[in-house]
Amino acid sequence: MEGLFTPIDYVLIAVYFIVLMGIGIYLRKRASGSIEDYFIGGRKLPGWLLGIAGFTQFVDITGTAVIISFLYMLGPKGMLIELRGGLCIHMAIILIWAGKWHRRSGCITGAEWMIFRFGNGPDGKAARIITAVAMQIFTIGMVIYLAKGVGIFFSTFLPFSPEACSFVVILIAALYTAASGFYGVVFTDLFQGFIIIAAVVVVTFLAIQKTWFDPGFSSLATQVSGMEGWTSSIPRWKVNMPEGYENYNFLTLMAMFYLLKTIINGLGGGGEPKYFGARNDRECGTLTFLWTSLMAFRWPLMIGVAVLGIYFVNQNIPDTALLADAAATIKSTFAGVTHPQWESTISEIIKNQAKYPDLITRLQELLGPTWSEQIRLTSFYGEINPERILPVVILNAIPMGLKGLLLIALTAACMSTFDGNVNWAVGFITRDLYQGYLRPKAGTKELIRVSWIGTLVIGLIGYFMAFTVKNINDIWGWLMMALGTGFFVPSFIKFYWGRFNGWGFTSGMAMGVGGAVVQRVFWPDLSELWQFVAMGGLGLFGSIVGTLLTKPMDQEVLKAFYMKTKPFGFWGRFKETLDPETRKKVSREHFYDIISLPFVLVWHYLILLLPVLLVIGNFKEFAGGGVLLAVALAGMYQFWYKKLPKANFYDD
Repeated sequence: MEGLFTPIDYVLIAVYFIVLMGIGIYLRKRASGSIEDYFIGGRKLPGWLLGIAGFTQFVDITGTAVIISFLYMLGPKGMLIELRGGLCIHMAIILIWAGKWHRRSGCITGAEWMIFRFGNGPDGKAARIITAVAMQIFTIGMVIYLAKGVGIFFSTFLPFSPEACSFVVILIAALYTAASGFYGVVFTDLFQGFIIIAAVVVVTFLAIQKTWFDPGFSSLATQVSGMEGWTSSIPRWKVNMPEGYENYNFLTLMAMFYLLKTIINGLGGGGEPKYFGARNDRECGTLTFLWTSLMAFRWPLMIGVAVLGIYFVNQNIPDTALLADAAATIKSTFAGVTHPQWESTISEIIKNQAKYPDLITRLQELLGPTWSEQIRLTSFYGEINPERILPVVILNAIPMGLKGLLLIALTAACMSTFDGNVNWAVGFITRDLYQGYLRPKAGTKELIRVSWIGTLVIGLIGYFMAFTVKNINDIWGWLMMALGTGFFVPSFIKFYWGRFNGWGFTSGMAMGVGGAVVQRVFWPDLSELWQFVAMGGLGLFGSIVGTLLTKPMDQEVLKAFYMKTKPFGFWGRFKETLDPETRKKVSREHFYDIISLPFVLVWHYLILLLPVLLVIGNFKEFAGGGVLLAVALAGMYQFWYKKLPKANFYDD
């Protein structure tokens, strides 16, 4: 890869890793003060810091590559597909009420919260255990997804296989996450957040130089992508997607299901360290507002890369139809190559050309002197591989001296996502399984050592399973629509139905999450729509039947939960026991929470969409969206922000 980086790039990369590990080592002692310090920062960290950490946790290489692929294929309409998870619309509900409801428990983990909700009897313990186990499955799935994307990304720049690149990055992330706990997660995410924003500025500037000053950009984007009206954000009922993406042809229908799924997610969300570690109710809202607002910085970066990808493909792949012949030629040389092996095969060809002289000659005759760049963008089906747009753009369209910055920013994105998710999951292993049932009297040092082991085990399992999946969109779709739906259906019922008990939660979680695992093993090609319907149906069925076939909960436990949390839903008999003044206060809080929701949803979507429209020069839709955003912000201010308390809605 001679000539790829300048000395400045190498210095920046070295400094980044030195600072990252230095933060982990420096914070190790502070994090080991107590188990609360290790997992939730001792509830001492300010809300603004938690909000910044949340932003960087939600920015990762793999997700960035997936979203860029849809923006490349569809333009702003690609955001409709990311209603399934990439837009994080569920945060709207967490901002208003789900985050503060979790904080009021005083718990450390979401599984420990199950004892608070269902009691410490057999059903509460079962709910706690299955939540801890389900969280490990979900987190391993996230690591699989991250490892697959990291391998594809870094093997483009480095003379190593995707597997080797992924192993090194996952190992580094696991080591500093294990060493510094939640403190390390938050402070390294703060450091990495500044790097990500710097990269956003660079890519946005490069993209705007093309879109704002090229009157033919809209036509060019349509020509290269094949999507009529590429620059428009207005939904279409049906689009023509390339092979491997046919599930998204009915775009608006899929978007409706994605929106339903993400609202279900939000209704039961908020049970993560940042909310358990928040200092009060007010900060649960304000940290989420900052978290979501900062996410707007991510989208100019992604649409900017998609724009640069359109120009690169137009200039370097004059005849995309030849890619099908190139793919067939590669498959004839590597007989039996499978879809999950495709990225490694392409990497092998480019990095070891001397081993395959006949193949290289045929590819050169077919594609010309730029054959290596063209096969780098060739999918298993012989079309443009949109998941490769990100690394190819950095390799070819970013000026020398800035490549290192972009590489560091995306490495930071990967690290911040890994550390946040794994720290969360390891809390369940340590607090809920090991201390909860195996070693109740274990000391802080012992528990932190268990956490180190858990971090490394989750990282290694995810790594070894990563290269069994077809592509990153395949595993992301399953995580969001199958496993995520099975996980979150019983999770949202727990807040709103007083009759719901621990056995109902356990059976709903077992059927939903278990069904998702079975589907992945036996029916991996099931469409995302049917994954959502099947796992949502199983989770709902298991929750209702498990509840109704078992006896109601201890009413004193249920009353204690309600009196501390004060959720809305089917809790009438407990609400009636409140004194008139408190009852009035609760009703007022619920009224403003619910009436704020449509304003927050519109605000959330538009603050992500408007930067995209601005970068591609669609000023007409940008202006219209700006008016709607102003209305949404006015509603949020009136119904949400003005009603926030100085600290808590109720005295603890």
